[in-house]
Amino acid sequence: MKRETFIKSTIILMIGGLLTKLLGILIRIIMTRNSSLEVISLYMLVMPTFSLMMAISQLGFATGISKVVSENKDEPKKILFSILPISILINILLTIFLVFTSRFIAFNLLKNENAYFPILAISLVLPFDSLSSILRGFFFGKERMIPHVTSNLSEQLVRLLFMLLILPNILKFGLVFTTTSLILINVLSELVSSIVLIFFLPKKFKIEKSDLKPSIRSSINVLETALPTTATRIIGTISYFFEPIILTYVLTLNGYTTNYITTQYGVINGFVMPILLLPGFFTNAISNALLPVISREYAKNNYKYIKKKLKEALFFSLLIGVPATIIIIMFPEKFLNFLYKTSHGADYIRKIAFIFILYYVEAPLSAFLQATNRAKDVMYDNFIGIIFKTIFLFLLSFIKNIGLYSLLISSGINILITTIRHSKHIKDLFKEKEVNY
Repeated sequence: MKRETFIKSTIILMIGGLLTKLLGILIRIIMTRNSSLEVISLYMLVMPTFSLMMAISQLGFATGISKVVSENKDEPKKILFSILPISILINILLTIFLVFTSRFIAFNLLKNENAYFPILAISLVLPFDSLSSILRGFFFGKERMIPHVTSNLSEQLVRLLFMLLILPNILKFGLVFTTTSLILINVLSELVSSIVLIFFLPKKFKIEKSDLKPSIRSSINVLETALPTTATRIIGTISYFFEPIILTYVLTLNGYTTNYITTQYGVINGFVMPILLLPGFFTNAISNALLPVISREYAKNNYKYIKKKLKEALFFSLLIGVPATIIIIMFPEKFLNFLYKTSHGADYIRKIAFIFILYYVEAPLSAFLQATNRAKDVMYDNFIGIIFKTIFLFLLSFIKNIGLYSLLISSGINILITTIRHSKHIKDLFKEKEVNY
């Protein structure tokens, strides 16, 4: 029965992930074909800041709630209403922060005054994104994957309609207005996602007056996993935030123009990375299905079962990831032309793609460590990986004629170091429990 639940959850998430990814690809195709390269480049320049703010806003609640709900440590309603006040406070503080710092980030850090309004617009998206993240955590913990899949599809459909019906009409208003609108559409898409998730709440999910009183115990249980998970994301997004800043500073010293750096950075993040991580939805589906299963069985000390589940997850991740990567390496121009009607980035893909095979191993390992109360290990591993990535990004960028390859190589080094360290922690866990890994 447990095996059937895991397989069913994984299949649902894979199918949903595939549909969501196809819609995402279609959205990106429409956006890149209808927008200018300047719009795409500015949007990608702002995305690191957006990602950092989202990581702080969500605070890892989805993972923390999923783990606590799956372990049946408390009444699910009590868990949700214990976390909501914390989420509201965080989002208020972030809004205030962005209002006062958007101009500095745009003018002084990114050195692009056009980024001011898109960054300011991020503050309006964060509360809606945080709410949908909390609700997803509840359904993951209950191992109900259909609400998650349905909300993701609804979210993507809203974005698709925007790209088809609204984007062509707003391009005439200029670069800043168009990019800001691309940020603000997330308000509507996240709101629709939250409404869909609320619709799937159980009929017996009636809110009593007593439910509105936060539980310190429930908050602590969630935050024990959520905070290290958030720290992990924040570490990654801080690195992502500083990427364009480091590249702009070092490469301009090396003789590259700001326009070239911005354009190539947009090519890598807008065209190359989405293709390199194209099969990632399979790995994410496996990881999301794995977390509540491992959490539940780990609490029962069922170590042989969780070892078996981990090996299954790694096998299926590589079964999909390796062939997909080989095909991408062989035909990068075909993928780029089919998706974006461009050949920009083909050389990047051909020379760097093999490094990203490890990405399909890292995600299940990370989910396993979080499910076995080792979220802090994930945080430390990612922190060490990010330090090496930042150091190599800085140093490699000084090499003559390396250009933006420094970004892809340093990203690969990060994945390699993080995967090795995750694997070591898991090996130590099974050795401690006297289970062969």
